[in-house]
Amino acid sequence: MRKLEGKVALVTGAARGQGEAEARLFVAEGAKVVLGDVLDGPGQAVATELGDGALYRHHDVGSEGSWAGFVAAALDRFGRIDVLVNNAGILHVAPVAEIKLDDYMRVIRVNQVGCLLGMRAVIPHMAQVGGGSIVNVSSTTGMEGAMGLVAYSSSKFAIRGMTKTAALELGRVGIRVNVICPGGIDTPMGRGDEAGFEAVDTSGWYKALPLQRIGQPKEIAKLALFLASDDSSYCTGAEFVADGGQLAGERFA
Repeated sequence: MRKLEGKVALVTGAARGQGEAEARLFVAEGAKVVLGDVLDGPGQAVATELGDGALYRHHDVGSEGSWAGFVAAALDRFGRIDVLVNNAGILHVAPVAEIKLDDYMRVIRVNQVGCLLGMRAVIPHMAQVGGGSIVNVSSTTGMEGAMGLVAYSSSKFAIRGMTKTAALELGRVGIRVNVICPGGIDTPMGRGDEAGFEAVDTSGWYKALPLQRIGQPKEIAKLALFLASDDSSYCTGAEFVADGGQLAGERFA
């Protein structure tokens, strides 16, 4: 039996990486999926490949108006909303002493505010159908600091707090809210390609992890599937770490 049969899911940042893997797995598990991203070419290509069970819409998660249109498109096409995966995120590298306010706020707007707006946009529609599941995506960098990532780390710490608060407020209407904290994942962001680190060999760092490798997007997608499905029916306000053992103890002893 497919785990998301009959459910409608919204996935942000779905044109590639973790979001793409989640969209593909959710459709395979029976869901109708609305994919949102600002990368229209790749996003539309994924949705087209997935067929009638998928719909792509250009979506800027930091915009209230964009969320209104994204939700309206889901309701118009599929009639309901059961699952939201707040996956979209961006990265900016700069030390605290040098970061520009505009760069800091750009990361906060997408990662943190985008998550808040997404939750707020789907609450009435999930409540109307008797509940749902919101899966927010933080990071291990939202559980410990990281040099040069003050904006990203701040946003990811905030997502954990928002998740717990939302879980307390929304449980009574049947909406569960949980957060995934991935470690390094084999995506353009996880590899550092978008932070100017394309030429940096990170293989040694990952080999030093207890599991001795970088994570794969499909592994995070499977965790998102668990949280989106009824398999996690008694889980809310919880943090699920998938980091190859990064946070387990002494630094990769």
